[in-house]
Amino acid sequence: MLEKMFSPRGVAIVGASRNKDKIGYAMARNLVESGYQGEIYFVNPHGGQLFDRPLYQDIASVPDPLDLVVILIPSKYVLDALESCGQRGVEAVIISSGGFREVGKEGRALEDRCLEVCKRYKMRVMGPNCVSYLDTHLPIDTTFLTLPGPIPGDIAFVSQSGAICNAIIDWSYSQGFGLSRLISTGNQMDLSEADFLTATAADPNTRVIVMYLEGVADGRGFIKAAADVVQETPVIVIKVGRSKRGQEAVASHTGALAGEDSAFNAAFRKAGVIRAKTTEEMFDWARALAWSPLPKGRRMLILTNSGGPGVIATDALMDEGLELADLSEATKQRLRSVLPPAASVHNPIDMLAQGGPEQFGDCLQAVLEDENVDGVMLIMTAPPVASSGAIGEYLVPIIKSSPKPLVAAFMGGAQVAPASEVFSKAHIPEYGFPERAAAALGVLARRAEMLQRSVTVPSRPVHIDIKTAKNVLAEAKSGADGFLDQQFANQLVAAYGVRLPEERVAHTSEEAIAAAKEMGYPVALKVLSPDLPHKSDVGGVLLHLDDADAVSDGFRRVTQDPLQTKPNAKIEGALVQSMLHEGQDVIVGAVRDPQFGPMVMFGAGGVEVEAMRDVAFSLPPLSENETEAMLESTWAGRRMRGFRGIAACDREAVKQALERIGALMDDLPEVAEVEINPLRVFPGKDGAIALDIRVRMDGGRS
Repeated sequence: MLEKMFSPRGVAIVGASRNKDKIGYAMARNLVESGYQGEIYFVNPHGGQLFDRPLYQDIASVPDPLDLVVILIPSKYVLDALESCGQRGVEAVIISSGGFREVGKEGRALEDRCLEVCKRYKMRVMGPNCVSYLDTHLPIDTTFLTLPGPIPGDIAFVSQSGAICNAIIDWSYSQGFGLSRLISTGNQMDLSEADFLTATAADPNTRVIVMYLEGVADGRGFIKAAADVVQETPVIVIKVGRSKRGQEAVASHTGALAGEDSAFNAAFRKAGVIRAKTTEEMFDWARALAWSPLPKGRRMLILTNSGGPGVIATDALMDEGLELADLSEATKQRLRSVLPPAASVHNPIDMLAQGGPEQFGDCLQAVLEDENVDGVMLIMTAPPVASSGAIGEYLVPIIKSSPKPLVAAFMGGAQVAPASEVFSKAHIPEYGFPERAAAALGVLARRAEMLQRSVTVPSRPVHIDIKTAKNVLAEAKSGADGFLDQQFANQLVAAYGVRLPEERVAHTSEEAIAAAKEMGYPVALKVLSPDLPHKSDVGGVLLHLDDADAVSDGFRRVTQDPLQTKPNAKIEGALVQSMLHEGQDVIVGAVRDPQFGPMVMFGAGGVEVEAMRDVAFSLPPLSENETEAMLESTWAGRRMRGFRGIAACDREAVKQALERIGALMDDLPEVAEVEINPLRVFPGKDGAIALDIRVRMDGGRS
């Protein structure tokens, strides 16, 4: 994948400079000092020599082989340089120059013209406005970053920020890990983060990929690439920046809750990408995933020479959803034979402070061999007698011979630094505090479970009448905010197999009374207006109307009271619905994200949905695993199993509703939002019925 970019036989730098104060000099220096074994060419119209190599005056003068050209010249000259590269037959280009889309309208226009040239010559391009890339194993360094570069390692870093790259390299030295590749994506005029993800996963020296993202160029493309990659290579992402979309006026609960961050969370879950909250956390997890075997379960053992940190570790493991392993009696007996009487042989195991290498080793060997233990956290504070480095050296072969993961927390400074250095060199993850170590064990467990989880392929729901749905949209009318008239919204959702209550449209109180008598009391009345998507907020919903007088008075109220709040609303009458027996009310919705497409939402229903925020989002098409995960991640979903006198409800009916709304959004791109709130879910296997439906068409956001 992108072989000419990442395994070039010859590289030219256009803009190489003899002036040591310019980054064109730094880039040339880095390429030479990287140890790159291919041909190196420097291009500068002034000619001369640089690092004992000629400065060619143009691309045409550069000899073969030439697979990759790095351009570092003022943006106004880049278009001509690309034309020369195309005529020369170059297939891979990196534009490190700035002055494009990031500077405004004129820069965007220039970037578009550059892309046209690259497409015409079928050149693949990294950048513009990027730091370029380096590979510590090839080796090659086409960046202008400060030397020394990173030590060779097995973690690849793909970043949309060039500024963070220098800091990460410098920081990696103090943390004891190296990088396999570093890629700065820049403006992604051509190649996107999805392309770099796929290409980097193919690198045999990369065991984990970490990414710094501010956004994605192609949401669906990213999901597809990441989903393929994570089956073999873990991907950890830190996504920065919050969308301002949540500050805009939105007309549904689903739209209000579906900010950009919700979309990225849903996309990462869909693809199996692990999201970190901080940069430190991202690289903590990367080291664990690169260097440790995966656990078979969540049962963890804490081995410490200090009681207090063991308690801290216990709390931290619980926070990660892990469990404390129960040791077998045989293991406890082994521990008693090597520990002083005052030591604890119950998890967390406190060996007390005076332990040396042999005691640490014997205890560690015993717990690693216990079948009830899936992983170990080793905690060491400064040992008063033995050297921490000696203990570390003694433990390394024991750890390396075990198929179980071990992470260490070496608490302190100079006195535990020797042990920390020993473990880092042996590629055993170690951290300064138990909380970080617990988080590393947590991510190992989640990765193991993701790989063990059986994959269920989404299947299209049956009994969908897409022809009727399209006819409904062709005939539908919508208000100024884009919401369909109620009867059209109901017909659209019904065409996708979602059950609705028996209902009638009434334009007068007499029609409402006749409908109620036909359906049977009690009934509900709901104002019929395309301008009032939140009916209950304006007094447009009345329930449990038991006779004709109640219906007559109710019709007057639901058609007149809303005008006090929305005087310009168009009132067309009321919907008369049969009252349903009790169940649990949830919300099912969907909204179209500009980057990732449709997102389906599930959560606690009713008017308090935004306040409770008990919701989950996922991207369709939805599999059985995904709908189950949506329900399990919310209290509303878990409650449907039954809780303290609340009868268990039909979870399968809710899953089917989620799948059907997802299919609707996939099939009908002109639909911007759908919301069923509430969806009444009945006990047992009695299904679910949509009580209130809103559908907003694209372009109708208020």
